[in-house]
Amino acid sequence: MELTSPVSVISGLGPVRAKPLTEKGVFTINDILYYFPRKHVDRTSITPINKIVKGNVVTIVASIETHGEKTIRKGKIFQVIVSDGTGFVTLSWFKGGKYLKRMLSVGQKLVIFGKVDWYNGYVITHPEIEIIDSSLANISSVGIVPIYTLTREMISVGLEQRRLRKAIQCVLDSKILISDFLSVKILKRYKLISLDKALRLIHFSEGKNELKSAIRRLKFDEHFFLQLLVALKKYNIQKVGTKALADVGPYFRAISGNLNFELTSAQKKVIQEVHDDLKVPKPMNRLIQGDVGCGKTIVAILVSSLAVGNNVQVAVMAPTEILARQHYSSFKNEFDKVKIPCCLLVGAMKKKERLKILKGLEEGKISVVIGTHALIQEDIKFDKLGLVVIDEQHRFGVNQRLKLQKKGQNPHLLSMTATPIPRTLSITYHGDMDLSIIDELPSNRIPVTTKIVDKSKIEKVYGFIKDQIALGKQAIIVYPLVKESEKTDLAAAIQASESLSSGPFKEIKLGLVHGKMNSEDKDKVIHDFSKNKIKVLISTTVVEVGLDVPNATIMLIEHAERFGLTQLHQLRGRVGRGSAKSYCVLVKRNHSEVSQNRLSILEQTSDGFLIADEDLRLRGPGEVFGQSQSGFFQYKIANIVQDGEIIREARELAFKLVSKDPSLNSPSNKEIKKVFMMKYSDNLKNLNLI
Repeated sequence: MELTSPVSVISGLGPVRAKPLTEKGVFTINDILYYFPRKHVDRTSITPINKIVKGNVVTIVASIETHGEKTIRKGKIFQVIVSDGTGFVTLSWFKGGKYLKRMLSVGQKLVIFGKVDWYNGYVITHPEIEIIDSSLANISSVGIVPIYTLTREMISVGLEQRRLRKAIQCVLDSKILISDFLSVKILKRYKLISLDKALRLIHFSEGKNELKSAIRRLKFDEHFFLQLLVALKKYNIQKVGTKALADVGPYFRAISGNLNFELTSAQKKVIQEVHDDLKVPKPMNRLIQGDVGCGKTIVAILVSSLAVGNNVQVAVMAPTEILARQHYSSFKNEFDKVKIPCCLLVGAMKKKERLKILKGLEEGKISVVIGTHALIQEDIKFDKLGLVVIDEQHRFGVNQRLKLQKKGQNPHLLSMTATPIPRTLSITYHGDMDLSIIDELPSNRIPVTTKIVDKSKIEKVYGFIKDQIALGKQAIIVYPLVKESEKTDLAAAIQASESLSSGPFKEIKLGLVHGKMNSEDKDKVIHDFSKNKIKVLISTTVVEVGLDVPNATIMLIEHAERFGLTQLHQLRGRVGRGSAKSYCVLVKRNHSEVSQNRLSILEQTSDGFLIADEDLRLRGPGEVFGQSQSGFFQYKIANIVQDGEIIREARELAFKLVSKDPSLNSPSNKEIKKVFMMKYSDNLKNLNLI
C-alpha cells in the first residue's frame, strides 16, 4: 500500500464502499489520511446508568430493550429504551424515525453520547449513537473518538463511523511511509510534531494534549502553504522595475492647497505612505483600508494628481457604474480646476463617444480615466499608464486586476476598500500588499443611530420617515437581492415601490433603482435623488457603494437578517454623509434569536473593524469576500478566525524561505516545493509564479 494507491485497496472497503468516498474527493490513501474528523468527542469515561445526573453529558454503553414510535402533540417521536444492567434510559429523536427503525433492533449493543434530561425518567434527546459491531470490536467508540462527515451514500453502503475508523486504522497499521517536507530544524523552531505523528494522532489520539499537537501541526501546514503563495506574489511584484513618481508636481500642490476642508491626520499619513512608495522605481502594491465616509476618494484624487504631475496616465476602476459615475463627478470637480483631462468609460456609452475616449487614451491626451470593467477590454490602449487605482478591490478577481495592470509597463497599484478587514484575514488574503489604514473620520461626521425594528412596527417607521421629509430630508429604502432569488427579490422591490407610492407615501415623490435598469434610467433616478427632486429612493443593494447624498438622513433596510453585517454597515454608510443627525432602521422579518443577536452588534457599534471581525466569525471568508474568492482559502482544518498566532508563525517561515530562495530550488526546499506546486498549481499558472 502506497500513498498514491486507490482507497479501494483498503481492507473492508473495496470498489463499492470506495465510490461514495471518491465523490467527496477521497481517491487515494493520502486523501483518506487528510479526510479529517469534523470533530472529536471526549468519551474517556463510561458512566453506568444508575450514576447519571440530569444536565451532565455522558457516554453510556447499553443494549436495546425496546423501540418504537410515539404520537405526541407536535407529531411523532421515535424512542429507544436501553439498559446496561444498572438502570434504564430513554433515547428520543424528533426526526429520522424511519431510518432509525430500519437500522436498530432489540438486543443490539450501543455506545451512546449525549446530554441527560428528566421527563418522567432519564431521557437523552438526539444522542449520538454507534452500534457495537462484533466484526469491528477492536475499533474503539470510547476515549477521544473521531467523528467524520458521512454522506447518505456512505451510510447506504455500510460505511459508517466505526467502519471508516477501521479503514483509516488499517492504513496507519500498514507501516505506510509518510515523509515530512519540513526539516527537523524548522519543526524544532516552531515546536511542531512530525507530519507522520500528526496524521496518526488526528485520527486516533489517547489524550487531549496529543490531539492538540496534531491539530496545531496540520493547521500550520495549511497556513504555511497559503503564506508561501502570498510571499511569492509579493516577491514577483517587487522584482520588476517601473518608473518612479518622485515629483510632487504642480497639480497636487494646487488641489491640496485649495480644498475647502482640512485633511485629517490619517489622510495625510496615508498620502505620505503612498508617495514614499511611488518614489521608488519598483511597482507600488498598497491597499488603503478605511471605514465608510473616512475620505478615501480625496486621497485617490490627490495621489492621481501627483501621478499626472509625473507625466503618466491614471486608470481608476470601480465595481459598479453608480460608483464609477460618483467617482468621476468627484475627480472632475477637482481636476477641472487645474485642467487635468479626465473622462468616464462605462459599458453603456455611444460608439462615437467611446471611440473618442479610446483615441484620447492611446494618444496620451486624456490623463485620467474612471470606469468599470469596461476598462479591461482588449481595444483599450494607453500611451503611458503609470498608476492603477482599484476601488472596492475585493469585488474584482485577480485576473481582472492583472488585465488592467498589463495595459501599462508595470504600473503602480493602489487598491482601496471600505470593508474593514480583520487582521488575520488581511495578512492572509492581502499579505502581498502594503497596508495603509485611514482610521479617522472627518470632524463633521455624526455617528448614525441604528435601530432594529420588528415588522409589526413598520407603520411607525413610515411615519418617522414622513416627519423627516417634512423637515426637508430624504430617505433610502433597501431591499435585499441575492442570486438565488434575484427575480423574487426584484419583484419585491418593484411591488414595494408601487405599494408605498399608493399607500403611506402617496403624497411624496418616490424613485426606484435596481441593477436591471438601463444606465440612462438609473442615472436619471440617482440624479433626481441627489437634487432632492425625489424624496424617497427605493433600491436593491446597487446603492451599497457609490451613492453620496448628504441630505439623505434615513436608511431603512428590509429583511435585514438576510444581509451580512459588513454589507449592512456599508449600506448604513450611505446616510450620515452630511452634518445632520442620521438614522438606520433594520427591519427584521425573521424572529430567530440568532438574527436578533447578530443584528444587535450594529446597534452597539459603528466600528467597522469590530463588525468585520464578527462577520468573519459568523460567516467565514468565502461569504465575506464573495464565493468567487473563497477558493483562495484551501483549508480543511485551519481556521482564519482562531489561528492568529499560527498564521503569524507560518507567515514568518514562508517569507523567510522566499527571501533566501525565491525559486524554492535548494535541496532543503525540494519537498516543500513539490507539495506547494500540487496545492496551488492553478494560482501559480495564473500569476506566473516559479
